[in-house]
Amino acid sequence: MRGTYITASIIALLIVLWLLSGQLGEDSSTEPPSLAQAKQERAAEIEDTVAPRVRARVMQASPQVRQVVLRGRTENKRTVQVKAETSGRVIERPVDRGSEVAAGDLLCRLNLEDRQAGLAEARAALEQAEIEYQASLRLKEKGFQSETAIAQAKARRAAAEAQVERREIDLARTEIRAPFAGMVEEVHLEIGDYVTPGNGCVTMVDMNPMLLVGRVSESQVARLEKGQTITGKLSDGRTVQGPITFIGQQADPQTRTYAVQAEVANPDNTLRSGITTRLHIPVDEVLAHRISPALFTLDDEGRVGVRVINDRNRVEFHLVDIVREEPGGVWVAGLPEVTTLITLGQELVVAGQRVVPVFEGSPEMPAKSNDGTAPSSSRAAGPDTGRGRTSDPAATVAAKP
Repeated sequence: MRGTYITASIIALLIVLWLLSGQLGEDSSTEPPSLAQAKQERAAEIEDTVAPRVRARVMQASPQVRQVVLRGRTENKRTVQVKAETSGRVIERPVDRGSEVAAGDLLCRLNLEDRQAGLAEARAALEQAEIEYQASLRLKEKGFQSETAIAQAKARRAAAEAQVERREIDLARTEIRAPFAGMVEEVHLEIGDYVTPGNGCVTMVDMNPMLLVGRVSESQVARLEKGQTITGKLSDGRTVQGPITFIGQQADPQTRTYAVQAEVANPDNTLRSGITTRLHIPVDEVLAHRISPALFTLDDEGRVGVRVINDRNRVEFHLVDIVREEPGGVWVAGLPEVTTLITLGQELVVAGQRVVPVFEGSPEMPAKSNDGTAPSSSRAAGPDTGRGRTSDPAATVAAKP
């Protein structure tokens, strides 16, 4: 019995040691490979396989104007409620809503009441004060008048002149006139209304020049300068242009954007305030390629780019900067001036992988790589069905149907 227990104990100990040996042999510090490492391992595996065929196109860059595009609106330069400066009853209002007026045109006329009589009285008092003052001067020449009496006469004349001026100003205020050329947007008084100082007669809007207003992000505001031409495409299809007259210095605390304003001539008042406008501001000129946005892909850091082929039939990833969007494609900068873009199959290859390009359209040579080396003649795309040839043996095998 004792021997049986010993044998069983030894067997159990061996089993435990066998189980522990498996756990101790594992490396607990091993971490799963990163995305970049996985791509490198995948590329290394692909090196031992046949190069895949991809469709490509040789593209030549062309100069394009980079633009800052904003969403804005039209806005009249100023809106003013013209108010009465004296009291009285309205006896005339020659304008109505929508009337075009020039600077100085009559808007509302108030009853004169006794203002005309008060002005006549003030002028008579001024005439009397002037006579008394002149008489004082003549008496002074004869030695019969003191300096004090002359000063009093001069003061009375000055007071009479001031009274005449006040009467004339009060009389002129009975005519409420346009402070600038514009249009009458609202009327606030009717004939027969009694007004006091501060009551509005009409609301006027200044429509010439018209303003284009928008807001620019903090990343783009440094590209703008006063005097740059803004092209505004109105929602009704019209296009207007004008120089930038104002760039805000303080950001909106909510949106972190800066105000931008341009002036557009509007002599015939055909532009209205509040029309939605897309603002285009050219900032510089760059070499760009027009591609389909479907060709965009992301790198490990989430940046936008495209895959191209260099002169060694290797895939390269290039970051791109969107210059302008159009209905037929997107203009991007950041690629070599002449580049071979992968147009079909870009999602099946990775950077550094060898491929067999099948060129679209015409048998053109692929572009140069970043090192500036010229492509070899063996890569010229021939008129055969493959449209592409390569000196790589593996690629030649892959090119067979």
